[in-house]
Amino acid sequence: MNNGMNPSHGSVDSSKQALVMDLKNALGDADRLLSNVVASSADDIAVARRKLESRLANAKTMLMDASMAVSDRARYAADATDVYVRDNPWKMLGVAAAAGVVIGGILLRRR
Repeated sequence: MNNGMNPSHGSVDSSKQALVMDLKNALGDADRLLSNVVASSADDIAVARRKLESRLANAKTMLMDASMAVSDRARYAADATDVYVRDNPWKMLGVAAAAGVVIGGILLRRR
């Protein structure tokens, strides 16, 4: 059942945590920027804006990385399932038939 691919469970979790932290930092920067906009000079606002844009760009990159990791894990699961079904067609037919009987029984009892 091994198709040579290694799912990376840790990379998804670490990407998710890093993304959440980056988004929190970006929101904090935006909040500080808005609260200080009245008392700040144009240069201060420009610096804060560049910092905020940088954090948002980092968050976007991390979101794309997390999306790719989730996509890779889904593709791995689909490939592993495909390999298993191809290697064990009669087992899968039996599982499908058993599931059909169970679901049919449940539906008939409701009537």
